[in-house]
Amino acid sequence: MPATPVYIVCSPRPQSGKTLLARVLSEFLLLKDGQVLAFDVTLREPSLLDFLPQVTETATIEDTYGKIQLMDRVILNDGIAKVIDLGYYSFEEFFKMSEEIGFLKEAARRGVVPVVLYCAEGDRVSMRAYDALRRQIPRPQLIVVENDHVLREDLPDLYSRGKHLRIGALPAFLRTYIERFSFSFTGYLRQEKDPSTELYQWIRRNYYALREIEMEVLMQRS
Repeated sequence: MPATPVYIVCSPRPQSGKTLLARVLSEFLLLKDGQVLAFDVTLREPSLLDFLPQVTETATIEDTYGKIQLMDRVILNDGIAKVIDLGYYSFEEFFKMSEEIGFLKEAARRGVVPVVLYCAEGDRVSMRAYDALRRQIPRPQLIVVENDHVLREDLPDLYSRGKHLRIGALPAFLRTYIERFSFSFTGYLRQEKDPSTELYQWIRRNYYALREIEMEVLMQRS
């Protein structure tokens, strides 16, 4: 059976564009594969569950039972891609837990490929967290996300060696449009008759970029 990817969308800071990326990623996987399973660990922030309730479950890592429940679901090589929208307040605890239980080794043994999508910023907290992650996560599986909605300056050199995913900025009126709970990226692609619109092109660019990341990671695993 081909490897099953588990995408961990994360940042140690709030308002990092993390849930937006988790939405785009989940809809891309749903379009490509016909199924996806997302876990929302961000209930103290704008929630993935609000946007994609059909494919999203709530999860917690605040106690041992919650940790076991989550890890038992994402460690399965069942052909269903998983997306974890990890709240900033759970960032440190999640990766501490992952290291303690040997998540990466167990995932490799079972044919599961964790991919960390790190929403990068230039502040000290973000840089310190990324530096710790790159010591734990293999380079091909750690993706630096440059979200132009969030970044106000170029990223420091610390991030230069990793693979990057850039999320371009949208005008404010389009940002408001996609923040409606009823909005669907794939639905927009299917309904919009003019493929030259800015939002249409933005969605397509992100879908293509995510497809390339998936192909590269899974090919390296194979």
